Amino acid sequence: MTDFLTWWGSVWAVWHTPIQIVLIIISAVVIRALLQLSVHRVIKSVVTGMNGKAAQAAGLIANARVVQRARTLGSVLSNFITWTVVLVAISSILSELGVAVGALVAGAGILGAAVGFGAQSLVRDLISGLFIVFEDQYGVGDSVDLGQATGIVESVGLRVTQVRDVAGVLWYVRNGEVIRVGNQSQGWSRVVLDIPLAYNSPLDKARDVILSAAQGLFQDKNFSKPLVSEPEIWGIEVLTGEQVVLRLVQQVGPSDADDVARELRARVKAALDKAKIIMASTTAPIHIEVSGKTVN
Repeated sequence: MTDFLTWWGSVWAVWHTPIQIVLIIISAVVIRALLQLSVHRVIKSVVTGMNGKAAQAAGLIANARVVQRARTLGSVLSNFITWTVVLVAISSILSELGVAVGALVAGAGILGAAVGFGAQSLVRDLISGLFIVFEDQYGVGDSVDLGQATGIVESVGLRVTQVRDVAGVLWYVRNGEVIRVGNQSQGWSRVVLDIPLAYNSPLDKARDVILSAAQGLFQDKNFSKPLVSEPEIWGIEVLTGEQVVLRLVQQVGPSDADDVARELRARVKAALDKAKIIMASTTAPIHIEVSGKTVN
């Protein structure tokens, strides 16, 4: 035992700095892993709790928002933990190397004041990111329109939001540049179909046929979850000498509008064809005179 302590003392005297640096790195990795694991467990417990029967009775839409917000906060906390652990580890390593960390911090403060005007956009991004998360403007999995990009939110950071559009392009949008947010995943959405009919079409019959097709979709068990309320025909939206446009609306759950709209269009078309009701044509007749005769 005495020989081991003597050997370890000699090794420590020579290699104490590299050993401490390795220990700092290992500690940082372990601490980060434990903190990340804690965050993931909390998020998982929230998601599991929202999927329970009692929580489902409280409202599917509200539960979905809680789950999405929990995942967004988990993403932000994970980034915050990583950066905090890395900065602390770097500061400790520099101290072991004999670098005056206090002087560096003071110098960084002076440098920060010098470049403060240039870093205004970065500060604005960070502050905007905090408000986006805590105000629940949007979260991971939401379908949004941010002006610069439209699609599904894949990641929400303190500085940048990642949005995947319908073509598969991943957009990186700075939080400070988000002026307005159109969120299609909060609360409910609405399908609005404007159906153009020929001017001489029987209007009452067309209304009954369209509404019957929409009610058939509402009664379909495969669409019982996305449909929130019964369909409605609001009436004539456009009236011209060539066509009459009827507006059909259907309230749906968040992010279900596209699927429901496709199925609703198909059913309305099939019903109109079966009832032999002609839809309006956008093709205008052209009259040409050839050798004194009018040709259509």
